[in-house]
Amino acid sequence: MNNNQLSQGELLKKIFTRVIIFIAFLFAMFFLPAGTFAYWEAWVYLTLILVSMFSFLIYFLKNDTGLLERRMRAREKESKQKLIVVILSLCFILTFLLPGFDKRFEWSAVPAAVVIVADILVFLGYGMTFLALRENSYASRIIEVEQGQKVISSGLYAIVRHPMYLGALLMFLFTPLALGSYWAMIPSLLMIPIFMARIRNEEKVLESELEGYLEYMQKTKYRVIPGIW
Repeated sequence: MNNNQLSQGELLKKIFTRVIIFIAFLFAMFFLPAGTFAYWEAWVYLTLILVSMFSFLIYFLKNDTGLLERRMRAREKESKQKLIVVILSLCFILTFLLPGFDKRFEWSAVPAAVVIVADILVFLGYGMTFLALRENSYASRIIEVEQGQKVISSGLYAIVRHPMYLGALLMFLFTPLALGSYWAMIPSLLMIPIFMARIRNEEKVLESELEGYLEYMQKTKYRVIPGIW
């Protein structure tokens, strides 16, 4: 273990702290604006996300603590990425905050069937993210290339170059509908061009710093959506 790595105890403490903060964040974002706990869409969504998240953590605690340690890093090194992260964070907060107000003031009337389909698509996005992370242990939250890092071209990475972003987009784009809000789709849709900018900048770093990435780009043509981009 080098000086930058966390011990098992430190990692567990950091994960536990972030999980508690994240759960508190979600409860505050959903139920305070709604002004009620009688918000079934939020309860279904919370159950879906928390069950998925804890399953995710249990798997990687058993099989790849190195990946979890990388996922704890949050300080971007690229100046452009720092700006992108700030904008993404604002869109993220609005995407989770607006549905509660929508519930309170009854701005939207999303059918229950649409809510359930959106929940399924959010779960699919979470599943894609899990598969991408299971395949690629180097998938840090920040843009970086580690010593000894290799290009991953198996699993979902054989289909698109950034399957984790595809999974994240599915989650964020359908979260508003899963929470019963049409209006919250405005900030969630704004994430598309922001993610595109992040991916373009990330690929510049990978092209210049990760050996074999140019060849991988030639082999795997599409970044996120096969046949489109």
